[in-house]
Amino acid sequence: MAPGEPGENQGMTSRLFEPLTMRGTTFRNRAWVSPMCQYSSVDGLANDWHLVHLGSFASGRAGLVLSEAIAVTPEGRISPDDLGLWSDAHAEAVAPVVDFVRKQGVAFGFQLAHAGRKASTYAPWRGHDSVPVGAGGWQTVGPSEEPFGRYAAPRAMTAADLAHARAAFVAAAQRAAALGADTVELHFAHGYLMHQFLSPLSNVRDDEYGGSLENRMRFPLEVIDAVRAVWPDDRPLLARISATDWVPGGWDVEQSVVFCREAAARGVDLVDVSSAGNDPRQDIAIGPGYQVPFAAQVRREAGVPTGAVGLITEPAQAEQVVASGDADAVLLARAFLRDPHWVLRAAHELGADVEWPPQYLRGAFS
Repeated sequence: MAPGEPGENQGMTSRLFEPLTMRGTTFRNRAWVSPMCQYSSVDGLANDWHLVHLGSFASGRAGLVLSEAIAVTPEGRISPDDLGLWSDAHAEAVAPVVDFVRKQGVAFGFQLAHAGRKASTYAPWRGHDSVPVGAGGWQTVGPSEEPFGRYAAPRAMTAADLAHARAAFVAAAQRAAALGADTVELHFAHGYLMHQFLSPLSNVRDDEYGGSLENRMRFPLEVIDAVRAVWPDDRPLLARISATDWVPGGWDVEQSVVFCREAAARGVDLVDVSSAGNDPRQDIAIGPGYQVPFAAQVRREAGVPTGAVGLITEPAQAEQVVASGDADAVLLARAFLRDPHWVLRAAHELGADVEWPPQYLRGAFS
């Protein structure tokens, strides 16, 4: 029976509120906080906004709180306002967030990221273009020189650039481990650097890192190997992928299955399955739970536990995703922005037991 497969622990009234254990880490439930960029840092340093924002999900008793995409290098930031984990000073700044979340009995994880050709852009409420060099922006890098839409063209990465990025993921993972993070998630989705290497639409290299599927997977798999080598054996390693570019001739779910099979063999314990973000021509069929079938296919065909995302908003809907075996956990974003205590409400609606913070017991559902 696969980890998290329906049929285990039948005494639980709600599958969503059944704990999930991977390696030496137990998540108290399967309703997790998806990474959500806040564009609220100065020089990549965490501040009170991040403590209150992420801390609210812990007081709301999510099973896992993931940070926003936290850049492993300064040039890997999506915007100049992104969080970073490229120095000890950045680790020191974010430590109170990790400590608070974990003191609530909630697991905490960092989403380690490099934006590649989609870096050096404005926060979305300030604009939708590249920030010019000299105005707070920088020269971006990518697998090839092809730009994303109207963004500034990247510089194709050299062997030295690849080594630098790989080492930066390792150093960030080591800082995350020292901070006590329960997991890290490698960001291979949404058109950022690792997704750029995977997709033939953004990777037109003619060396060992481009061309065939095997070659396009090479650098992301090298990063997995390097991070898993330093990440504690008793803590799970997650990865987020885009299952498809939603563009003909691009990255698709069949290639995703192959990649996830390889990732699992290298020590990835759960794949968080999203989609899109790599090509402006994407044509997405959006609706409630529209990405859940991708998580189900990857889980079934790659043999790896998955997390499902994509317009999962209601407790009964989330319960169905997990109870049906389509995924082992659900990751919510906008629903948590509207209601940081979504998990407490879900437990009430599903008839599950959940431990409320004692400070909030007067507001508990009767």
